Amino acid sequence: MHFTSEQRLDDGVLEREFTLGEIPGILWTPESTTAPTPLILIGHPPLGLRRMYPRLAGRARHYAAEYGFAAATIELPGSGERPRWAAAEQARADLRRAIEEGEPVSGEIVDALILPLVEKAVPEWRAALDALLSLPEIGGPVGYEGGVISVGVRLAVVEPRIVAAGFFAGSLVPATMFEEARQVTIPLHVLLQWDDEGNGRQAALDLFDAFGSREKTLHANLGGHTGVPRFELDTGARFFARHLK
Repeated sequence: MHFTSEQRLDDGVLEREFTLGEIPGILWTPESTTAPTPLILIGHPPLGLRRMYPRLAGRARHYAAEYGFAAATIELPGSGERPRWAAAEQARADLRRAIEEGEPVSGEIVDALILPLVEKAVPEWRAALDALLSLPEIGGPVGYEGGVISVGVRLAVVEPRIVAAGFFAGSLVPATMFEEARQVTIPLHVLLQWDDEGNGRQAALDLFDAFGSREKTLHANLGGHTGVPRFELDTGARFFARHLK
C-alpha cells in the first residue's frame, strides 16, 4: 500500500488516498485516535470513485468523527480510471438496451454483468483488507457496507474478518447469489428503497429472506434509489457500534 496524498479535514478526520498495485483507494481515520480502531469497508456501485466521492466521504467522515471508526474504499474493477474489459462493457450495453426498450432484464444479462465483477472485486477487497489491517492505527474488527450487494454477499461468505455487514438492496442479483446468501451468518442491517425505480422490490425481499443470519434487520423506506433518509446513516452507524466495539 502506497499513500499518495494526505489532508486533515475540519471535523478531525484524516483522509489519505492510496494505491494498492493498480487499485486506487481512500482511507479515513480519526485524527486523534490513541488505540487501533475498528474498520468499515465502504462499497459503492461501479460508477467511479471520483463520481461517488461525495457520498462515500460523507458516510466515512461521519463514522470517523462521531464513532471513532476507520473507513476505507477502493475503486472497483473496470470503473473509474481502471482498465475496462470488453465483456463487462457489452453486458452494460445489453442492460441499457433492455431498459430503454422496456424489456425484462434477463438472467443472462445479470449474470454477465455481476458475476465477473464479483470474481474480480472480492479478491481485491481481501487484499486491501490485508494491507489496511497491517497499519498500526487499525486493529479491527471489520464491517462492510454498501456497494454492489452481490460483492458484499460473497465477502460475507468468504472473509471471516468481516463480522457485520450493512447492505443496500438496490442492485441486480444473479440467481446463484441466493444460494450464497444462505451461507451468510453474520449480523446484517439491510436498507430497501420501496420505490426503487431500477430494481425489483420482490427480488430484494427474497434475498433478505434467503440470508442465513440469525440477526438480520430490514429497513424499508419510501422513495427512489437515491432517496435513503438521512437518519439511516446514524441507524447504520449504531448497528456497527454494537458489533465492532
